[in-house]
Amino acid sequence: MIFRSEKTETVDIDSGEVLNDEELKHLVYKVTEEKLMEYLWQKEKAFMKDLLEAYPDPKPATTTVATLLKRMIDKGFVAYREYGNSREYYPLVSKDDYFTKHVKGLIKNFFNNSVGQFASFFTQQSEMSKEELEELKKIIDAQLQQKQQ
Repeated sequence: MIFRSEKTETVDIDSGEVLNDEELKHLVYKVTEEKLMEYLWQKEKAFMKDLLEAYPDPKPATTTVATLLKRMIDKGFVAYREYGNSREYYPLVSKDDYFTKHVKGLIKNFFNNSVGQFASFFTQQSEMSKEELEELKKIIDAQLQQKQQ
């Protein structure tokens, strides 16, 4: 995920750092990683050829997708089964767990690890309607009710 500051700097949400050109290339991998994860969640398992077919033209190089997969395996997001020379990839984490990790990184790096600061920013900057704010309040009230039990 990226965040553009008012100075139009590109900031990595996970690390909270302003990105230079080389780091921005790394960020492109993250965006592509999310697309790759999305496809794996949809299909539940896929071979390299299936993953390449999921991308619109111009398709990324096989080596690019292989590099992404290696990084995702190293992070514990993806695993594979070998069938001869082919690998069938599958997700190890649910979509909720994956995005929870990213949201927690966003809160940690941009909001001083304060959920309250995040909620304040979110409700003010997202231009929520009164109805949406009331719905959010109901969700929070339900969570408070569960915590009290």
